[in-house]
Amino acid sequence: MMFKSVEEQLSVIKRGAVDIIPEEDLVRKLERSIQQNKPLKIKLGCDPSKPDLHIGHAVVLRKLAQFQELGHTAILVIGDFTGMIGDPSGKNKTRPPLSLEETRENGKSYFEQASKILHKEKTQIKYNSDWLGKMSFADVVKLTSKYTVAR
Repeated sequence: MMFKSVEEQLSVIKRGAVDIIPEEDLVRKLERSIQQNKPLKIKLGCDPSKPDLHIGHAVVLRKLAQFQELGHTAILVIGDFTGMIGDPSGKNKTRPPLSLEETRENGKSYFEQASKILHKEKTQIKYNSDWLGKMSFADVVKLTSKYTVAR
């Protein structure tokens, strides 16, 4: 695949964006992508609490589509594992615990809706249960011990 120059890609990516933080990291990743002739993988995390995307998703989906038009791959990461937990505080009634089947159905619905903006053939769908579901309690404790609540 022949990628556009870093400058040309940045021009497209910056369009409609207030800031890219940190821009230097994106430049390095674009340079590496060109050198290795390998597309970037741009990920969007989606909470599968409901089956429908809303208008607020359109902005980020359009930006993902711009990356795809530049030759990169979009990945929708569906939070099916975390969707089965819901809001553990019980304060947010809009995020009840869902079954795995419900989260998967909502994820499929997201993919179909997002495909109206994204290029379907350049879009992958991943589920966070693929890695979180394999973690033991010891793994979770080790992971949480590395971070503070403020992070």
